[in-house]
Amino acid sequence: MGKVHAVCISTIRGIAKQAVPEGKFVVNWGIEGDAHAEHWHRQVSLLGLESIEAFRRRGGQVEFGAFGENLVVDGFNFSALPVGTLLRCGDVLLEMTQIGKECHNHCAVYEAVGDCIMPREGVFARVLEGGVIRPGDVMTEVPRQGKRPYQAAVITLSDKGSKGLREDASGPVI
Repeated sequence: MGKVHAVCISTIRGIAKQAVPEGKFVVNWGIEGDAHAEHWHRQVSLLGLESIEAFRRRGGQVEFGAFGENLVVDGFNFSALPVGTLLRCGDVLLEMTQIGKECHNHCAVYEAVGDCIMPREGVFARVLEGGVIRPGDVMTEVPRQGKRPYQAAVITLSDKGSKGLREDASGPVI
């Protein structure tokens, strides 16, 4: 369980987001008025308060929204949660869709202090159920009913291995 410390939006991509009193979360869209809201898998970005505070202790002078995060929440290590995790905050239900992101061009924070934590510690989600989130609201992880978060496996197939023409050294059979 955690507490929302900031809701942030920006009307233009590529700039820091600004804290707002509340955000209206729209199903399969994101936060109303945010430049990153659209029908895609990265509708909302989340970052743990602890990650921001650790960055500040290393000398980074940043405000909420500086990393492009929409929600700053304490009590969660978001990057340790699996994709598919459900998060509830009031009426809003979010589903984590991505951990981190590739930073193609260094952001203003990276240019100023030589590091940006969003690619490592930020996560993205899509809005499954809409509503309003305000600073001070409580966020909880919701168990997936009968479902586990997404899992992946690598399967290696070899024609020559199955015919006995080559030893299959790809790993154990599952």
